[in-house]
Amino acid sequence: MLTLPHKTLWLTIGLAALSLVIGSFALTALLGLHPCYLCIFQRLLFMLIAVFGLLAASGVEAWIVGRLVFLLAGTGTGTASYQTWLQLQPPGSASCAGSQPGLIEQFVYFLSDNVPSLFAVSGLCEDEELVILGLSLANWALVSFSAALIVTAWILFGKQRSAGQA
Repeated sequence: MLTLPHKTLWLTIGLAALSLVIGSFALTALLGLHPCYLCIFQRLLFMLIAVFGLLAASGVEAWIVGRLVFLLAGTGTGTASYQTWLQLQPPGSASCAGSQPGLIEQFVYFLSDNVPSLFAVSGLCEDEELVILGLSLANWALVSFSAALIVTAWILFGKQRSAGQA
């Protein structure tokens, strides 16, 4: 059984992730941004966090889908950290474009080939096309994923959690 505070937190995580997805589409279209494969992968992670966060808020196996949110937020934190690191390197010294596409690249290119309107890759990961309040979009994604990870960890593993609650 979900307590009201946990339900509210799951709902907040789900709606925040959905807002970030909608915002990423809007910024891409309005400003002509060129998302890279890491940007697209992070967009997909936010989509999944939105779905699972809203499912957890509805009480549907919250203890299972909540753990999926935790895993996705952790994956997003790592991905956004890597992209942030790439953007901090001197220009031309590091790139996301390698000779052999990695697993994430292959997956995103598969999505891009099948649903280009949502997952088209057109930029490089080390480019900071848009900076808001001194932070790149990768930095903002890192803040957002980290916040989701912390809140999810608190819901799932916090001391205030009683048996059977999520």
